Amino acid sequence: MSARVDLSGRVVVVTGAGNGIGRAHALSLAERGASVVVNDLGGSLDGSGSSGAAQQVVDEIVKAGGTAAASTDSVATAEGGAALIRTAVDAFGRVDAVIHNAGILRDRTLAKMGADDVTAVLDVHLAGAFNVLRPAWPHMVGQGYGRIVLTSSSSGLFGNFGQSNYGAAKAGLVGLMNVLALEGARRGILVNTIAPTAATRMTEGLLGELADRFDPRHVAAVATFLASEQCTLNRHILTVGGGRVGRIFLGVTPGWYSGPEPASPDDILASVDDICALDGFIVPDSGADEVTLIQQVLASDSGTE
Repeated sequence: MSARVDLSGRVVVVTGAGNGIGRAHALSLAERGASVVVNDLGGSLDGSGSSGAAQQVVDEIVKAGGTAAASTDSVATAEGGAALIRTAVDAFGRVDAVIHNAGILRDRTLAKMGADDVTAVLDVHLAGAFNVLRPAWPHMVGQGYGRIVLTSSSSGLFGNFGQSNYGAAKAGLVGLMNVLALEGARRGILVNTIAPTAATRMTEGLLGELADRFDPRHVAAVATFLASEQCTLNRHILTVGGGRVGRIFLGVTPGWYSGPEPASPDDILASVDDICALDGFIVPDSGADEVTLIQQVLASDSGTE
C-alpha cells in the first residue's frame, strides 16, 4: 500500500482561511483528519471591514464530519497572534502546525505609496508571521514536533510592478524561513514556504482564459503535505499553481577571485561577466556554506588546501 498523508490527531492553525487559498487549505487539512483553527477577519482585500467568513468555513468542515474552530483575531498585532494560538490550545490542547496564509493588498507604485500602505501590508504578511509563530513556537518545542508553512509570492521572489510593499513582505518571509529552519531542525520543527498561484480574489482578472485551471485546491494539496508528519523537507520553497509543483532556490556562483590584494572598481568592471557566470553554482543550506566556499578559494590560493 502506498504512503498516505495523514493528519489525524494533529492541530493546524491556518491564517487567512476564510476565502480562497486559505479556505482550500482548511478543507483539505480537515479532510485528512486535522483539527483546524480557521483564522480570518473576513475583510476586503485591503484589510478593511470584517465578516463571518471564518465561521462559514468551520461550518463547512463540521458539516462534512470534520473538526474545526473559528478565530477572528488579527494577526497584524502581537495580541491577536497570541489570542489565535490560545484558541487552538483551548479548543484542542496543542498546536502541531501553522500555515501562515493571511494577506492583504495595497498595490501602488512607490511614488504614490503612503506610509500606511507600507505598514498595513508588512503588518499582516511579515509581522503577522512573527505574531503567530512566536506564541506557537514554545508549544512545538515542548512537544518536539512542529510544521510551519509560510506563504511567499513570485512578486517577492521575482518582482511585480506596483507591489514593492507586498513583494518586500513576501521576500522577508523567505528570510524568516531560512533562519527558523535552522533553529527548529534540532527540535523536530520543519519550516517550508509555498509560492502559490490560484484563482482567488487577489488574482481576479489576472489569469486570463485559463483562470479556471488555477483551482486553489492545487495549492492546498502541497500545503497539506508540508503540514504533515509525512513531510521531511526543510527550508524549501515550492512553487505551485495550475497542477504544476516545482522548487525555487537561491544559488551562489563560484564567482571571481581578485587575489590577496583588494580589487579596484575597475577590476570589478572588467570581471563582471565572470562574477555573474552561473556555471558551477551551489545551493547553500545556510549562510555558513557560502563562507565555506570563500574559505576554499582562499585556501587554494595560499596552497594550504
